[in-house]
Amino acid sequence: MENVKKMGLFSMILLGINSIIGSGIFLLPGNVYTEVGSKSIFIYGLATILVLSITLCFAEAGGMFSKNGGSYVYAKEAFGDFVGFEVGIMSWVIRIISWSTLAVGFATALGLFWPEAATTYKNLVASALVIFLGVNSLFGMNNTKVISNVATVGKLVPLILFVAIGVFFIRPENISQQTASVGMSGIASGIILVFYAFTGFESFVVATGEMENPKKNLPIALLSTLAIVAVMYIAIQLICVGVLGSDLAGNKTPIADASSALLGSFSKTFIGVATLISIFGINIASSIVTPRCGSALAEDGLVPAIIGKTNKNGAPYIAIIISIVLCIPLVLSGSFEQLAVMSVVARFAQYIPTCLSILVLRKRNDLSSGFRVPFGPVIPAIAVLGSLWLVQQAFVQDIGKPILENRVIFGLGAMVLAIPLYFIMNKKELKVSQETDC
Repeated sequence: MENVKKMGLFSMILLGINSIIGSGIFLLPGNVYTEVGSKSIFIYGLATILVLSITLCFAEAGGMFSKNGGSYVYAKEAFGDFVGFEVGIMSWVIRIISWSTLAVGFATALGLFWPEAATTYKNLVASALVIFLGVNSLFGMNNTKVISNVATVGKLVPLILFVAIGVFFIRPENISQQTASVGMSGIASGIILVFYAFTGFESFVVATGEMENPKKNLPIALLSTLAIVAVMYIAIQLICVGVLGSDLAGNKTPIADASSALLGSFSKTFIGVATLISIFGINIASSIVTPRCGSALAEDGLVPAIIGKTNKNGAPYIAIIISIVLCIPLVLSGSFEQLAVMSVVARFAQYIPTCLSILVLRKRNDLSSGFRVPFGPVIPAIAVLGSLWLVQQAFVQDIGKPILENRVIFGLGAMVLAIPLYFIMNKKELKVSQETDC
């Protein structure tokens, strides 16, 4: 048997960082400042606490298994085939929503150089990007590796330089300035936006089977990744507030504008290009992962096998076509900020079942994890209650309307349509099993 080299701990941490850092931190600091003013720095801390509670649950659950699947596997093992099936279907829906958000994020970032790209031609630019990358993915993964590696460097180096230089240009008066009283609605809206910047940690646990000693290394990689990203995010927001002050409010390209204030127009251009490279790179990754999420469901027998059919390049072309067709209407449905909220709320269809599964899986004698969430059921309970609160707040705040109504139709529609599909696939599997026994 061929000896396949798997990812070690360091590679897993790099993958985790690459999975999380994307469009959110480049584009959203100004929107967060709009909601809570200079207190936005503390909002990152609050969001980190909630993300940490969820990450701890993923770390324990991930340490119990050595196979691919992530949330789908945890839900299936804890609550049975039907719940696992629904979570699996929603995982594909979530990836489609995420891809649409990233495509609009690219158009928004392009607005720094071509203002109409973020306004008049936003839909055209984002839709063209989805179609282009979807067609590109039909030719397989080899032609995307170099671009993906360049994009990873292209987003990390500028952010590190921004923090290293910007810390010396912070104006204390910008941080300490009095802002209008912030109510619960502002805090909730701010946390939702910051939460989007952290999303992605759940996607790299799907590849558990490709990791070296995942029961030991996955929990360490998850927590190390979150710590590194949280420190970087808080530092970036601190510098943006400290340099731009009230000019940060509503800013669509905050890091680029803060860089311009530090080192002049050249640095703004440099950060702007880095932002485009970063978001383009993560769009490439999403164009690969999204359809393969659908084809993986087909391989597991959760959806019709035709969805998993591949072409001569090994690309799941049916799943790619379906992903593009479903992605474009979402691209046309809202702004980057609205789609970011939509993406966050949709992901709780994975987060909540995973956090609840911990309480069930702990009772299984045949399962043990290299990591155990401390304080018994307290942290999983905090994770679930915090998630439910954010979902509720997303619907009562103006930030997500009317896009969240579309999300409900899209997400719940997928779940409802999945119910008869579950019974059809289950019946088909039973028939095949009976024929085999005969």
